[in-house]
Amino acid sequence: MVLAASLSGCMDKTVERVTYKANVPVYMPFTEFRNSFSKGEATEITNPGKIYFKDNYLFVNEVGKGIHVIDNSDPANPEKVAFYEIMGNVDMAIKGNILFADSFIDLVAIDISDINNPVEISRIENIFPEVVPEGDKWYPYAMVDKSEGVIIDWKVETVTEEYEPGSTWGGWLYRGEMLLMSANDAGANWSAGAGVAGSMARFMLNDKYLHVIAHPWMLKTVDVEDAEKMNIVDSLDVSRNMETLFMLGEKMFVGTTTGMLIYDVTNATKPKQISHYDHITACDPVVADGEYAYVTLRTGNRCANGQNLLEVIDISSITAPFLVKSYPMYNPHGLGIDGNLLFICDGSAGLKIYDRSDPLDIINNKLAHYPDFFAFDVIPMNGVLMLIGEDGIYQYDYSDPSNIVQISQITITDDGK
Repeated sequence: MVLAASLSGCMDKTVERVTYKANVPVYMPFTEFRNSFSKGEATEITNPGKIYFKDNYLFVNEVGKGIHVIDNSDPANPEKVAFYEIMGNVDMAIKGNILFADSFIDLVAIDISDINNPVEISRIENIFPEVVPEGDKWYPYAMVDKSEGVIIDWKVETVTEEYEPGSTWGGWLYRGEMLLMSANDAGANWSAGAGVAGSMARFMLNDKYLHVIAHPWMLKTVDVEDAEKMNIVDSLDVSRNMETLFMLGEKMFVGTTTGMLIYDVTNATKPKQISHYDHITACDPVVADGEYAYVTLRTGNRCANGQNLLEVIDISSITAPFLVKSYPMYNPHGLGIDGNLLFICDGSAGLKIYDRSDPLDIINNKLAHYPDFFAFDVIPMNGVLMLIGEDGIYQYDYSDPSNIVQISQITITDDGK
């Protein structure tokens, strides 16, 4: 009778099946992934992301694949010289002759003393533990087991799962639980200092330290003085969704979706927040000088409920920043400043250049407008503006603000996607 009751109990146990289509991960074994860095020949740029400048070289991220190296010693005739294959790459920073780059979940240090023979010298594993490529936005993410290896892609498949009635079924992951990644001469003459990043950067060098947004709510500081032994020295939880970093002296400006944060990084191992400025929910890169900070706010797929604005913030009292004026924009992305010039990448409205000498009348002091292409981010330096756009890398000579002219373009090749 006891056996019969036991069998009956087992037979009465029921499960429910759920069948759905989902993004199913494609894995690469950890060992193979961590031996995947290589240098290839210069190749076409098809999906550009971040931009970085160092010692006459322009480094352009190919989203998720690596970094294009461009000899920019003559900005009127830039020349692609190499491609560094770095799986899952989005961001970069360069100090001396060392390139620091993210590679999916890892941070790698690459010696580029010889631009044609880069050598990976170290890596910090799992510093970005939640980073994965983006799948089909119309489907959930399922069957994830990160112990299987690094997720390098997704394929949409039909998935069937079983669960007991009354239990809490958690068959898929939500997007919020993961970070979706929406040389001719050997031996370059590398300077000892750091390079210059665009305004969309989430890596920022600070003397012998590298600050990185490891997660939208976590800022990590890495000691990179000895690049072969780089190590994490601080992890700081931030209560906002961070997007970009900008350094000004010993102050670091953090662009978030809900405001600008200002940190004192005199002690780089212990960033200390000293003030904040709140704004509407929107994507938010920021640049600054000693008197004003400039913030562009835009709407977009991951920047909902916002407006498209340029905001000018008085930071003369660093502990009490306040809004001076807001200006309507089309869909602003990256921006840059040099002297009295303000450069704004206004999305599909193109590049706009303003005289910012009067912060209360910037909108009426437009010096130039290059429309009809999608502008993403800029680096202005020594009279040359380097711009990354959806269909090209553009450079402008602005040494004479009354006669700003385009001097070169590298065309982006359509990859068919």
